[in-house]
Amino acid sequence: MSRFYDGGVSDQSSDGQIAATAPGTASPLLSLRRQDRSQNFSSPFGRLAVSHAAGMAGEAALAIALAGSLFFKVDPAQGREKVLLGLVLTMAPFAFVGPLIGPLVDRVKGGHRAVILATMALRCLVAISMVPAAANDSLLLFPEAFAMLVLAKTYQVARAAVVPAVVRNDLELVEANSKLQLVGGLSGFAAMAPAGLAFLIGPEWVAGCCAVFFAGATAAAFRIPVAAKPMAPPSALERAEMASPIIRVEAASMAAIRGVVGFVTFVLAFELRGGHQPEAAEVLARNVGTVLARRPGIELVDALGEFPKWYFGVVVAAGILGGLLGAWLAPTIRHHLAEEKILIGALVVTVLAGVWGWAMDGVLAFVGLAMGVAIAASVGKQAFDSLVQRDAPDADRGRIFARFEARFQIAWVVGAVVPSAIEFDITVGAVIVMLVGAVALAGSMTSGFGHLSRSGKSGISNGSSSSGRSLS
Repeated sequence: MSRFYDGGVSDQSSDGQIAATAPGTASPLLSLRRQDRSQNFSSPFGRLAVSHAAGMAGEAALAIALAGSLFFKVDPAQGREKVLLGLVLTMAPFAFVGPLIGPLVDRVKGGHRAVILATMALRCLVAISMVPAAANDSLLLFPEAFAMLVLAKTYQVARAAVVPAVVRNDLELVEANSKLQLVGGLSGFAAMAPAGLAFLIGPEWVAGCCAVFFAGATAAAFRIPVAAKPMAPPSALERAEMASPIIRVEAASMAAIRGVVGFVTFVLAFELRGGHQPEAAEVLARNVGTVLARRPGIELVDALGEFPKWYFGVVVAAGILGGLLGAWLAPTIRHHLAEEKILIGALVVTVLAGVWGWAMDGVLAFVGLAMGVAIAASVGKQAFDSLVQRDAPDADRGRIFARFEARFQIAWVVGAVVPSAIEFDITVGAVIVMLVGAVALAGSMTSGFGHLSRSGKSGISNGSSSSGRSLS
């Protein structure tokens, strides 16, 4: 069987094994490395990456366009009810629309590429409609933002479903997912410069900038190859494999990590933007005037016991850096461990992040907890996506991704609701992260212990099997 990958067609035998090379010739993996270094953006994967980069630039511009609007005028410490309402809005797309996204992605004429193209084009139109709403701070921003969120989630499902068709074999799935995350993160950073300059003029200009980015993503999406022939219906065995206890264990592990991400995000937001140390520190601050933060040698707090404003920026940067670092590390780890074991490693990192947040104080606790959880979430996401891409039947891949993403989004919201409803400081929050990670790790190790030996055997050999579909 022949299929496109990064600049060429690879010949594979009927059982999915890459044909052996003659003595003295480069191995397929070596050729793959050389192709990767050439950065062939005309390849199927390169075309997908270009469209993805432009789309992520549009999402970054969208966030800046909404900054300063009614979405960001609520201080978390002073408006917990409004924060909870926002969380419900975040969960709504997948809770109500999620069950419809998967079948749409799998059944629409033209396949996953058509859905990617449609979501980019629609987001461009919605961004154009946001220009007058952003200028007037209109309530229309709410339904428009909701539409953007639904389209973004639909795109994520379609993009994840199409990746197996633009790589050569299963070993490259983690690498391809990681590259897309890195490309998306870097393009988002790059987009902040023009979007930030446009924001100085007005948020409506940023919405226009957002529309331009999505228009570019739409144009690039036209170049993503279409499946050569319709996808065959999945067999009963394939459906049973995706409902197996092994998959449920891995999905539960990923849901725990996503729940921790939501929990940590709001614990840090409330504590940093709320700005207050525990009561004992405030008493000392009033009596002494200026005191050291929780332990000597870490940081000073002012007379009201508030954390320095720059803490918030440093923690946000640490979270972003952790996500990119996880995406960069995942392919290297995949060359030594199978996806199932990578997910266990992500849970271990989650536990260690909780231990760090509990043991340290001041800015070190905030940064370590944020970065550790971000690394775990990034590495775990690459591994879980690759596992589903590897094992899911082609004809049901969109439905399966939509189902899991719905669960993960709900897990994130549940994790975020807890600190929104109950006030925690970072020490208690870190202990909860530690306990959740430990429970998920114990469940994964015990429930999935029987499959670890099988996944270990597949760690490298799976790299020579093909799970995708030829493109034209």
